[in-house]
Amino acid sequence: MTKIKLYNTKTRTKEDFVPIDPANVRMYVCGPTVYDRAHIGNARPVVVFDTLFRLLRHKYGHYAVRYVRNFTDVDDKINARAAEMKANGDTRDLKAIIRELTDQTIAWYHEDMEALGTLRPTDEPRATEYISQMVAMIEVLIEKGNAYVSEGHVLFDVNSYDAYGALSGRKLEDMRAGERVEVANYKRDPMDFVLWKPSSDDLPGWDSPWGRGRPGWHIECSAMSLELLGATFDIHGGGLDLQFPHHENEIAQSCCANPDGGFANVWMHNEMIQVEGKKMSKSLGNFFTVKDLLDKDIPGEVIRFILLSTHYRSPMDWTEKKIAEADATLRKWRALIEGVESAPSPSPMIVEALADDLNTAGAITILHALASAGDAAGLKASAEVIGLLTEELGHWWLLEADTPTEEFISKAEYWIEERAIAKRNKDFERADKIRDTLALIGIMLSDSSEETRWMLNVKAEHLGEWELLE
Repeated sequence: MTKIKLYNTKTRTKEDFVPIDPANVRMYVCGPTVYDRAHIGNARPVVVFDTLFRLLRHKYGHYAVRYVRNFTDVDDKINARAAEMKANGDTRDLKAIIRELTDQTIAWYHEDMEALGTLRPTDEPRATEYISQMVAMIEVLIEKGNAYVSEGHVLFDVNSYDAYGALSGRKLEDMRAGERVEVANYKRDPMDFVLWKPSSDDLPGWDSPWGRGRPGWHIECSAMSLELLGATFDIHGGGLDLQFPHHENEIAQSCCANPDGGFANVWMHNEMIQVEGKKMSKSLGNFFTVKDLLDKDIPGEVIRFILLSTHYRSPMDWTEKKIAEADATLRKWRALIEGVESAPSPSPMIVEALADDLNTAGAITILHALASAGDAAGLKASAEVIGLLTEELGHWWLLEADTPTEEFISKAEYWIEERAIAKRNKDFERADKIRDTLALIGIMLSDSSEETRWMLNVKAEHLGEWELLE
């Protein structure tokens, strides 16, 4: 089978992917901080690494890949949202509000991401379930001289790790001069980052050698990945916005705590999303969640298609035009595969495209070619490798309204027969024109060697406008 090549942010080159153990391929991806609905930018890494998960399972076997994606359920943003809820009239104590908020947000996240056809990772650890492992790792860092205690805080000493900045290509002196960093009296260096911080009685907190407190954000992923995947694993992924400081800090603390381990061999980062050419922001009014899109009747499969239509390392522009084009494409493809058995295996060209640094845009081009060639079985098998045209996502496009009237059915059958006559007479131009016009009217055709079947698409551009054919 084709070798998988992945762009490694750490080396800034595309490399052959060679797993540590082909029978136990291990991947960690940073998950959400759970205090609100996931927006479309949050969804991009979920879909990207879900597709990589599918590719790895296709190559190495369904049970040979362990995919870990965490939930950050202890964080200042969560505390702030809970305090806001309390200020707005919630009479419960903050801890109870926080627990309900994080539980609810995790449930929303599962609901929204599964609407995009993503598989559940092998493990979804919650940070609050791994506090003891975090405390243990911090103790090791203090013992090794990489961390220090100051005013109830524990901080990582960035000057103790010579390779700090290598992932992001930054130098400490430049970072001090140009970055916005928290300047605090308890820090030896402005770039030192928090491993443990004090926690008041009304907020979540745990006993530790340094007093009651809670972990800093960065130590969470290091401790959870160590516990679940070991000191060295294959792939670490996330959005480009996490490269610095989060991933840089993960590397520093993990490599210092476990100097014999290599942490992640391959680092992968997806680029950000724009909306109609502009940065997504609430102030511009172009900020929306996955739920917002689903509530506007934009199907999850359409969202997934758009997210995969641009290579993961390129910025992606979300546009209304792309929504319409993806919707139309998927309806045509689903009509083509209706009632067709999937081919035994996907097209080798699809696998080759994905194996080339997860080239999903190239894979979609190949799916277009399979559809144009009428290879429904190959289209179905190949699309499933990237999570499209699956049974789970197939309910959205068919009968979205009442059963068509007898008059509608009669006219549909008449024009389907007219198309069949044109094909028998080898008047393929007329046959294609009838097919394309029927699609505008709301009739999606699916040809087989025995018959032509049709389905109603109530979102058609000119639903029921039969005069287009007459």
